[in-house]
Amino acid sequence: MDAQLLAILVCPADRGPLLHVDGRLYNPRLRRSYRIDDGIPVLLVDEAVTVDDDEHQRLVAAAGSA
Repeated sequence: MDAQLLAILVCPADRGPLLHVDGRLYNPRLRRSYRIDDGIPVLLVDEAVTVDDDEHQRLVAAAGSA
């Protein structure tokens, strides 16, 4: 994902920054994952997927190593 686009995208729930990891956008504060369809972020609260503790740790670690 383009760095400029990522810099301006925010979570629709808390307006905080998102991580781009594993082909999706992730909010580690709320533990919500947003999908990207054909290069277009789907930033709808109702479409977000809440992740469990293990997945949260994996996503944060993956984002840190990117």
